[in-house]
Amino acid sequence: MLVEICANSFRSAQNAQNAGADRIELCSELAVGGITPSYGLICHVLNTLNIPTHILIRPRGGDFCYSNDDFEIMKQDIEQCKSLGAQGVVSGILNPDFSIDVDRTMTLIDLSRPMHFTFHRAFDSVPNPVKGLKQLEAMGVGRVLTSGQAPTAIEGLSLLKTLQDDFKGIIIPSAGINCENIKQFKLSGFNEIHFSASVQQPRQLKQYMSLNSIKHFDESKQTYTDTLLVKQMISLLHE
Repeated sequence: MLVEICANSFRSAQNAQNAGADRIELCSELAVGGITPSYGLICHVLNTLNIPTHILIRPRGGDFCYSNDDFEIMKQDIEQCKSLGAQGVVSGILNPDFSIDVDRTMTLIDLSRPMHFTFHRAFDSVPNPVKGLKQLEAMGVGRVLTSGQAPTAIEGLSLLKTLQDDFKGIIIPSAGINCENIKQFKLSGFNEIHFSASVQQPRQLKQYMSLNSIKHFDESKQTYTDTLLVKQMISLLHE
């Protein structure tokens, strides 16, 4: 069974390689489900490590319904990953009704060649997963990363099995996979699996002022800089 580790830093990527993982999905910011890692991190992993590396192409947290500007950023990130020698990318785009945006996802697939393309957990928001999977299969997608549309893959195991039976490609179970349940996925016939194996190391932060902001973790809202508010605040400086 191929083991893919979701690596959020160079340390994580290096630990995954040293532990014998088969592949990593390189990203940043696990707290929001992962976003595209920095150019420097991508370079350092690809230039220093030998483990096959797929890069997450997700320009921001929140939903997977992207603006035209987001789309342009994603395309440039894929071009960058290709030029740096990454083995694959992990991405996908949804329509406002959360169905798969076939046209724009197909553009990303074409742009990523000859790298591997995995459709990521945007799939877990698709209202009709069986129909969505057939669309992805028709588009030539060979891998789909999913929890079976449940909070954890073990809770979504029934749907995961159904999807794997109906798919010519590879369904990669993801979310909440640990030492207690990992064998169930092998016994269920899956060929690949995805997890982070994350632990948290206590830090001495007596002098540190936390920059975390709870309001920005509400995924039902999208945070952006407001033009009128900026103008208002600038005008106050000129009074």
